[in-house]
Amino acid sequence: MSQIQREGEVRFGDASLSVWENPERRGWDQWQEYERDFKRQVFKRIVQQLNRLGWSVQVPSEMIEQYGRSFAEGHRYCRKGDLQGYLDLSGRCIKFEMWQDVANGDNPNGGRYDFDKEKRMPYLLWLETERTRLRVRDYLCNVFSGYGFCDRKGEGRHAKRGPGGLTAVEWVEQSNRSGGHYDSALGRARINMASNARSADGETINHGAQVFAIGYDDRVVVGTAYYNLNNMWWVVTGKYGLLNVHSGAIYLTNPGDLRRKRNDGKRRSRLERELSRAVKAMDFQRAQVIKDILFPTNEPLFMVYHKEHGCYHRSNFCGYARDLVDAGRFTWEELGRFRPRNGGMEDDLSRIVPVDQEVKAA
Repeated sequence: MSQIQREGEVRFGDASLSVWENPERRGWDQWQEYERDFKRQVFKRIVQQLNRLGWSVQVPSEMIEQYGRSFAEGHRYCRKGDLQGYLDLSGRCIKFEMWQDVANGDNPNGGRYDFDKEKRMPYLLWLETERTRLRVRDYLCNVFSGYGFCDRKGEGRHAKRGPGGLTAVEWVEQSNRSGGHYDSALGRARINMASNARSADGETINHGAQVFAIGYDDRVVVGTAYYNLNNMWWVVTGKYGLLNVHSGAIYLTNPGDLRRKRNDGKRRSRLERELSRAVKAMDFQRAQVIKDILFPTNEPLFMVYHKEHGCYHRSNFCGYARDLVDAGRFTWEELGRFRPRNGGMEDDLSRIVPVDQEVKAA
């Protein structure tokens, strides 16, 4: 079989495979023709190969209803046993990501949104993940003459950090240099907005400053801050220790009470989830106990309805829920910037709904 002339790279990520091409863009008509050929020659071949490997592949029905058939056909839901996948075509890139919801999941929205997907997978599912992307990679590199596999495990953020590898500071420097926003004169990306360098105590974070930061375990650590991108900062906590946190988790002065865990938000979200479960199970005695823990004072509670999404905000304003039981509850003070500026209960974006009023209506 003669090969098709296309140039591109196949890359591996965390339980994922991506295809990248870098064509010259000369005009609207030329680019539209390129996207059609990319979809017909590459995307559809990946779909065919997945079918040969035993995957069921289908166009998302909800995308057809919302955006139309033409748009939806650039996406596929995939499944093989307990292994799930999502194939996505976007411009000059195709990405196929895989995940499972069988074991070791942390994210309440499912394994698709977990970090370290491969490490969480049961061994047999990981083997199938590896087999699938190796077969797709080999197929693409054989069919297209200019395709190659780009193994970047030793470069940029894929470099090994730890004993026998890079120190945390060396890793940060190499990671920053490999980024598309790197400014050689600064030795890092440019900070375009002052808010991206504003700490939790209202001060300005400088690249290389000694800081206090809230770590992944919600405890305060001490380290050196190096700018990453947007409002994200690297915090080097030792020879090999490294955190990637947002500016709101960084303090320039000692926040005090260093032994206390800063997990109030997680505690609130967990308690509200338990409250929802108790209500759904009609265990109202448990629900009342949890409600008394969450809101010890008998003050009015409110929900926030987002008009554009047609959903209610969840706890801590993280995510949305259509079900009233899963909606977040807030005191008037906690509403903060979500309170309408006109002093009422509704504006163009949101509607404040008293909980008692909604319960009576239901």
